[in-house]
Amino acid sequence: MSKKKIPITLLDLLIIGGILGIIAFIGYRTTAVVHYKWNWSVIPQYLFRYDPQQERWVTNLLMQGFIMTVKLSIWSTLLSLIVGTVMGLARISSRLFYRMIARTYVEMIRNTPPLVLIFIFYFFFSDQIMTVLGVEDYMRSLSPAAQSFLSFFCAPPGQCSAFFSAVITLVLYEGAYMTEIIRAGIESIERGQWEASASSGLTWRQQMRFVILPQATRRVLPPVAGQLISTIKDSAIVSVVSIQELTFQGLELMAATYRTFEVWLTITLMYFILTFACSLVMRRLEIAFQIEETMATV
Repeated sequence: MSKKKIPITLLDLLIIGGILGIIAFIGYRTTAVVHYKWNWSVIPQYLFRYDPQQERWVTNLLMQGFIMTVKLSIWSTLLSLIVGTVMGLARISSRLFYRMIARTYVEMIRNTPPLVLIFIFYFFFSDQIMTVLGVEDYMRSLSPAAQSFLSFFCAPPGQCSAFFSAVITLVLYEGAYMTEIIRAGIESIERGQWEASASSGLTWRQQMRFVILPQATRRVLPPVAGQLISTIKDSAIVSVVSIQELTFQGLELMAATYRTFEVWLTITLMYFILTFACSLVMRRLEIAFQIEETMATV
């Protein structure tokens, strides 16, 4: 199959020229007007460093923050999808009580600033509840193998309380938007699909499992992809409670090196790599679903 050539129009050239002009202008202002001395040589050593004791290269501040951002995003996305699916089903339930619970959750979370939620869960959940339950003491009492497993998938034992409170906050916040996405996806399924599956003798659960949800999944994939990217970007807000993710490490590094522009441009590039990779993966999934749907209708 021959690849389709994408024509470059005059408008494309004007946009590219405009972007290059803006970059050149910012570079000129920072160098000639602000008298900023660029020094990119300091950045690589904060991505990876050679550890003489281990005799190998290990991750440094920026990569450690990048990995923590990935962990936060994965846990928050998976759990918010579960919360969104449960609440989405409650939103379309025939029982008024379930609809009221789901509606209250969505409206309360969506109309509360995420920064407020972060502080509420950090000071009440992490500082009070998890301290009373002795979660961190229990984590420190685990075997070295269990602690390594916990550090790899979540956070070191000393940071678990803050990590869990950050994940719960992001799950509740993103779950409210996921709820509306799932609800809209289910309600977009044509009435005939419900009637046809009901006439086949399927129960409500079987209708959802075999007929409605598979079709709704294809339709909600693009907005879910957008919400996934939003979760990655929103994870930066937990830096205010000292979660050592990418933005927090960038602030620490900027205060230590005074390399403001180099640090923030590097962080911007790392966020872009992460979100753009997610966009490509979700786009591939969307195309795979479209091909499967086309093959099924032939």
